[in-house]
Amino acid sequence: MRIGKSTVFRYLRTATFPERRGRSDRGRSVLDPYKPYLLSRWNAGCREALALFAELKGQGYPGSYPTVARYAQRLRQAQGLSARQRFTRKPVPAVSEPETPRLTPRRATWLVLRRPDTREGREAPVLTALEEQHPALAEAIGLAQDFAQLVRNRQPEQLEPWLERAASSVSEAFQRFAKRLREDDDSVKAGVTLPWSNGPVEGHINRLKMLKRQMFGRAKLDLLSRRLLLASGRVHDQAPGQQTPMEAPTWDAAA
Repeated sequence: MRIGKSTVFRYLRTATFPERRGRSDRGRSVLDPYKPYLLSRWNAGCREALALFAELKGQGYPGSYPTVARYAQRLRQAQGLSARQRFTRKPVPAVSEPETPRLTPRRATWLVLRRPDTREGREAPVLTALEEQHPALAEAIGLAQDFAQLVRNRQPEQLEPWLERAASSVSEAFQRFAKRLREDDDSVKAGVTLPWSNGPVEGHINRLKMLKRQMFGRAKLDLLSRRLLLASGRVHDQAPGQQTPMEAPTWDAAA
């Protein structure tokens, strides 16, 4: 559940179960209130992370030195300076905090595969900038978007042209992906043609496997059978001692 032991004990001491809430500081850094001062000192020529850290501590900064050092490294990279370079005779552009959050691999993936009608206005320039970085990256973005489009809109006639483009792509990842799709051609075409999906079935299988692993080494098969039936919603309140109908899904007892 990704919660600590102390959190469980705190829940046990409460009269009612407290609803879990997401982190209120998600996406924010302890350095955020001090970034304007840090950027002004950096643009003034002070590029020593340790000296900047000492100045921030004097202003009440509660964070650590590595946080300041990592941010200073990002500023050096933005100005084209080397990792340890603090002084340069060449003029360097002033740095400022970007209006949008830093683009991580996860955010970039979401940006590429997001539906165009749900994409925010400020995200379009970011996507354009990604495509302008390198021709191979632009080709990969186009292939990913086209594949998502043909799957969402169920366009099997577009699958073969897409596979040819992917097979001749400069990206080895797309070449391998196209090769694997061709190995299971009938299933792939059915997936982009038919309206049915085995997603619900896979969900039930995953839930039953979770229950089986929870019961491992704890009880006998009769209790496991009852839990599986209760999970499927087929067993209702029964009188004590009433036998559960043995209609449970079959499973591999040796698994």
